[in-house]
Amino acid sequence: MEATGIPFRVMVRPTPETFHDGMSPLEVVTHICREKANCFTDELQKQDTVIITADTIVVHHGRIINKPDDAAHAFKMISALSDSTHEVYTGVCIRHQDKEKVLHDHSLVTFRPLSDDEISYYISQYQPFDKAGAYGIQEWIGYIGITGIQGSYHNVMGLPVHLVYAQLMEWFRR
Repeated sequence: MEATGIPFRVMVRPTPETFHDGMSPLEVVTHICREKANCFTDELQKQDTVIITADTIVVHHGRIINKPDDAAHAFKMISALSDSTHEVYTGVCIRHQDKEKVLHDHSLVTFRPLSDDEISYYISQYQPFDKAGAYGIQEWIGYIGITGIQGSYHNVMGLPVHLVYAQLMEWFRR
């Protein structure tokens, strides 16, 4: 967001990232980004405030991969993603006064075969325990392991900035 020139500040409110079995990936990210936005309703009373919340999930072979519980779980997740292509979905909820817009994006990410040593190094150096799929594309593993992206890089990072920017321009361009 900083590169767009739009002033912002980051606020974090713990929000359960839970969803019902049987929800599609798109339903999951839409549900969770709205739940996150609900934690900021007091801020919407301020005239100039826009709330932007997002949630990102990784889907591999039709199964949602959440955040890892520990290093062993992260190793298992990244090993599964190695030498394959997976999907990344991000849902974004933008609220301003009485307006709400929920956006979403979808990307495909391909990893080359990763060695056990590479996976272990990444986990020990980057501690990816707060990341869907146990990795951050903007970190070391993204540089050395990702061979292809179909869709938005920023979506894989967790915020499809191009969609957010377009919506803000639609609402506020004068």
